[in-house]
Amino acid sequence: MNFPITSLYAIVLAVIFLLLWINVSKTRSALSLSIGDAGNVDLHERIRRHGNFVEWVPMILILMILAEAQGAGPLWLHAAGGLTVAGRIAHPFGLRANAPTHPLRIIGNSACILATLTLTVALALAAFNR
Repeated sequence: MNFPITSLYAIVLAVIFLLLWINVSKTRSALSLSIGDAGNVDLHERIRRHGNFVEWVPMILILMILAEAQGAGPLWLHAAGGLTVAGRIAHPFGLRANAPTHPLRIIGNSACILATLTLTVALALAAFNR
């Protein structure tokens, strides 16, 4: 079975994942640090940016693939995928230790919440409205 819409967003999200990982790895290397953040706020922020991505994206992609497999309409999938990509781009720019309510942080996580809700509805409609 093919999942072209989910695959499109998975590719874009994989690139974002790698960029976030590179940011963590470069800083760890510069600090000669293998694990933890050694109290370095910049590294801690980078770890959390990557971690937040890892906390949200797998579940959203699972919901997307299930919704696509159940025949959810492309509009649902593109809405959720677009929200997720936009949110994952915005979030790292707003996640700052000294600005817990930065608008880009709120927009980033809110976009993922909306994507999850969108996919939950789309999956329910596709699975049970047969």
